[in-house]
Amino acid sequence: MIGESRTPIRRDQFGRTINRDHSSFLLFGLPLLTILLGSLAPMLPVIAAGPILPPIGYMIFIAWRLVRPGLLPVWIGPILGAFDDLFSGQPFGSAILLWSLSMIVLDAIEARFPWRGFWQDWLTAAGLLAAYLALGALIAAGGPDFSRVPLVFPQLLLSVFAYPLIARMVARFDQVRLMRIKVLR
Repeated sequence: MIGESRTPIRRDQFGRTINRDHSSFLLFGLPLLTILLGSLAPMLPVIAAGPILPPIGYMIFIAWRLVRPGLLPVWIGPILGAFDDLFSGQPFGSAILLWSLSMIVLDAIEARFPWRGFWQDWLTAAGLLAAYLALGALIAAGGPDFSRVPLVFPQLLLSVFAYPLIARMVARFDQVRLMRIKVLR
C-alpha cells in the first residue's frame, strides 16, 4: 500500500522467528563432555601419599543424573565407566561395573522418591560415593583386603563436601545447555 512502511521481519538462518531450537551439541554433548573432562582429572599433577583427589568424573556423572534424571539413559553408565577406567588407574572394568550399578540405584531412587530435594540428593550422592570408593579400594586390592578401605576416608570426606559445588556447577552447565540459540541476519 502507498504510504505504509513495513519493517522487515528478522529471521534466523532457518527462516523462523519463534520456536527456535536448542543447539544439539549443547543439549546432548555438554553433559557428556563435562563428564569426560571430569574423568581426566586423575591426570592432574597432584602428589600425595594416599588417594586424596575425589573421583570428579563420577561426581559430575552423579550430579547430572540427580539434577536432570531423564537426561542420561541407563545404558550410558558402562560407556562412560570404560572411559573413566582408562584414566583412573583402577583395574579395567571396575568403573564399568560401579557406574552401571550406580545408574540402576539412581533409577530405583528416582522411581521411589520423585520429589527429592537438595538434602536427599546430597545424602544419595554421599552414599554412592562411599560405596564407589570402598568398592574401588577392594577391587584395586584384588580381593577381600579390608586394610585399604580406611585409606580412602580423606578422599571420601573431600568428595562428600565437594559434591554441592559440583552439583552447583552442573546446574549452571544445565542452564547453558538449555539456552536457545538466536542467530539473526
